[in-house]
Amino acid sequence: MTRPSLTRGRVRTGAAGLLATSLLAAGCTASSAAASTVTVDVGYQSKTINTINAGTLLRDRGTFEAKLAALGKTTGTTYSVHWLDFPSGPPLTAQMLADKVDIGSMGDYPTLVNGSKTAQYADSKSELIGITGYNLRGSLNQIVVPPDSPAHTLADLRGQVISTSIGSAAHGMIANAVGHVGMSLSDVRLLNQEPSVGASALMNHQVAALGQFVPWPQLMVFRKQGRLLYDGGTNNVATFHAVLARQSYAKAHPEVMQAFLESVKDTSDYINAQPLAAAQRVATITGIEPEVVYLYNGPNGLVTFDPTIKQPLTDAMATDLPFLKDLGSVTNLDLGQFVNDQYVRAAYGAGYDTTRASLTDPDTLHGTDTACNLPVDNPRTASEVWFAGQDVTSLAASPTCALQQIATHTGAVRAAYVPDTVTGTRLFADAAVWVLDPTAEPASRLLPFALDTDAAGYVISHPQARQMDYPSALARFAAA
Repeated sequence: MTRPSLTRGRVRTGAAGLLATSLLAAGCTASSAAASTVTVDVGYQSKTINTINAGTLLRDRGTFEAKLAALGKTTGTTYSVHWLDFPSGPPLTAQMLADKVDIGSMGDYPTLVNGSKTAQYADSKSELIGITGYNLRGSLNQIVVPPDSPAHTLADLRGQVISTSIGSAAHGMIANAVGHVGMSLSDVRLLNQEPSVGASALMNHQVAALGQFVPWPQLMVFRKQGRLLYDGGTNNVATFHAVLARQSYAKAHPEVMQAFLESVKDTSDYINAQPLAAAQRVATITGIEPEVVYLYNGPNGLVTFDPTIKQPLTDAMATDLPFLKDLGSVTNLDLGQFVNDQYVRAAYGAGYDTTRASLTDPDTLHGTDTACNLPVDNPRTASEVWFAGQDVTSLAASPTCALQQIATHTGAVRAAYVPDTVTGTRLFADAAVWVLDPTAEPASRLLPFALDTDAAGYVISHPQARQMDYPSALARFAAA
């Protein structure tokens, strides 16, 4: 990915004022001299699906620019928006420290590092002003291994090399994960790499595993280049991406902050209302397969797009801080001062507190499964099939019903989405480990698991059940 140029024409209000003075001295009209230009530099991560409502899709839809243009018509101010693309949060923070970025979005761990590092400089000091998307269980960060890897548990990676981005949310997930299985970070060898570099290393068997954030692990799974080994949701620690702003810029231009967060809200509403169209557009822009984007931004998806700053997310930051302090990435950060909800609160108006308190996913699967003739209303079983050549997806009441639709359909399947039997986390049906339980109700006899260890555990506790792969599950259903 091409890094943004550091050489930019940057005209701020103060410079415009000097220009106006010069123009007046040259005899120009008062009206032209009174005009001013405010530049806002927005940093984003184009391939991080969790931030598309503050970056990729927001930029594409032009919502922010339109709001500023409308504002400018009432004030005589011209607003100029510059978009700067970054591969991850740390280089974005570096540019905020250099006064090159006014607003940026990044993951939770880089957000905390950003807050700590920028706090040392008055002009660069940042504040968290909103959220882009979140997963309350932490399933946006995962570890994958090559499909033919002998590793089936995290303990199998003892002494092995795991590629990750040091200081990222994925790094923190790995630290928590090894603790869950009685290991420490010293039991594995972490290799600091950007996500795309780590993905290449995994494909070439240069590393044993890749621990990264959205969308890299599931991108590898969809492309048959990786197998899920550990879901960050197992840690049960919320993960999210946040919107940060340079505090000095925000105080000077509060109207820009409010316009930006109103735009993030509008884009979030669009994603939740038109998830399939949004996924296809993001795919066109980024080159990420639309089936992968839709895994995250679709109904019951891995990401909940909601800009409000919810209490579980601030609680998660407090939980994450000790690890970053031990790592030396954070020296001191007062979360009470760092989090500033005034702009997002203004964007929502009177409804902010109600929306902030709600943990209900605004985009869920619901309707009727015409194949099984059952309602689709339970997020723990609701499934979805995207058949090739169709502009809408087909709803299924359960994973079993989804397989029934696939088995009886003539034509290709772009993707099928089913919830993990243990956690409800959405996953690709053809990447799941399947279990046939003949004692279950007919519509619930084929059960998908994200991890083979969980499938094995179910079989042990249900002696009549047996594990099978995806083709066998489809064949079993077709023969029934």
